[in-house]
Amino acid sequence: MVVLTRAVLGYAKKIPRKFRREGLIDSLRLHVTGGTGGSGLPAYGGLGGAGGNVYVVAEEKATLQKVKNQLKHVALKAGTGGDSSKKGLIGMPGKDLTITVPTGITIFDDSRIKLGELNKENTKLMIAKGGLGGCEQTGFCGLKGESRTVVLDLQLLADVGLIGFPNAGKSTFLNAVSKARPKIANYPFTTLRPQLGTIDYKDYRQITVADLPGLIEGAHINKGMGHKFLKHIERTKLLLFIVDIQGCQISLKHDHRSCLETVLLLNREIELYKPDLLERPSMIIVNKMDTTGANEIYEEIKPKLENLRKFLSEFDESIQPKRVLEFDDILTASLKLNKADEITEIKTKIRHIIDKYEEQKVTENTEKLEEQLYNKLKRQSKQYAPTLI
Repeated sequence: MVVLTRAVLGYAKKIPRKFRREGLIDSLRLHVTGGTGGSGLPAYGGLGGAGGNVYVVAEEKATLQKVKNQLKHVALKAGTGGDSSKKGLIGMPGKDLTITVPTGITIFDDSRIKLGELNKENTKLMIAKGGLGGCEQTGFCGLKGESRTVVLDLQLLADVGLIGFPNAGKSTFLNAVSKARPKIANYPFTTLRPQLGTIDYKDYRQITVADLPGLIEGAHINKGMGHKFLKHIERTKLLLFIVDIQGCQISLKHDHRSCLETVLLLNREIELYKPDLLERPSMIIVNKMDTTGANEIYEEIKPKLENLRKFLSEFDESIQPKRVLEFDDILTASLKLNKADEITEIKTKIRHIIDKYEEQKVTENTEKLEEQLYNKLKRQSKQYAPTLI
C-alpha cells in the first residue's frame, strides 16, 4: 500500500502556488544610486556638474507590481555630471532618475528610518542625492552620489477596512457589494493578499473597500502576517468588523471562540497594534444569520454588543481590551445568500457613517481656522494700536 501510494503521488501533478506570483504586492526593496559629479578644471577654476538625483513620484494608476516588472533588470543610477572644459567652465548637471510609484507609498531606508510618504498624485521625494561636482573643496574631482537601499511600503488608500478572523465572510461581503472577485471557499485563509473593491452608488458616488486577509490571535506582535495586514487599515476612514455568529476556530491548535470573544479579540489586537485606530468610526456586521440557532444567539449577545464595556468582566482577562470599541452601527446579515435588501442597507449605512464623520471634520477644521484668524487679527490690532501718552 505504501509503495502504491508513493508511486501514485510520484506521478501526481504538483499544483502551483499561484498566490506567490499573483495579487497585490505591498512592499518592494530597491537599490538606488545618485549620479557621480563631473570633474572640475583646476587650471581655469572650472566646476564639474553635480550628479543627478534619484526621485520617486506618485501616480494613482501605478502599482508596485508594475514598478517591479519595469525595473527588474535596470540599474537604478542617475546620470553623471558633465566635466568642466575650456568651452564650458561649468559642467552640465547629470540627468535625474525618476521612478513612478503608486499613491499611498511610505519610503524607508534599510534601517527602517522613514524618509517620507507620497499620498497625493504628482508628489515627489528625493531618495538618493547626486554627488558634488569637482570644485576647489574636492580637489576638482567629482564625488560619488549617495547609494542606498530603500523600501517602498504600500498602505492601501481605502475608505473602508474590513477586519475579521479567517472565514468570517469578508471576501463574500466584498464580492456582494463590489465588482471585485476575491477567492471564496468554506475554509480559513482564502484571502492571502489584500483585495480592493469599489462600492458604486446610483448618484455616481464611489467608496473603496479593502479586504484584508484574516487575522489570527497575536497579529499585533506580527504572528501570521499581522503587521503586513494591519498596516492597511491605518489610512481608512471606517473600520468594518465582520464576525461569524457561531464564533471562530482557526485550527485544531486554537480554542473555539464565541462571537463576542472574537469581537473582543479583534478589539484587543488593534489596540495592541496601534491604539489610536480605535478612535476611528466603526461598524460591525454579524454574519451567517442563516445558520442553526443564529437568531437565539444574536438575541442573547445584542445588548452586550451595544455596550461592550458594561459586560467586559464576564470574559477572561487575557482577551479584555483596555479601550473598548463603540460601534456606530450593528447589523446582521447572511452575506452568502446575497439578499438585495441586506446589501442595500449595509451600503447605505457605510455611506452615512463616513459622510457624518467627514462633515464633522470639516466643521472642526473650519472652527479652528476661524479661531486662528481671530487670534491673528487680535495680535495685529494690539501691535498697531495707537499708544496713548
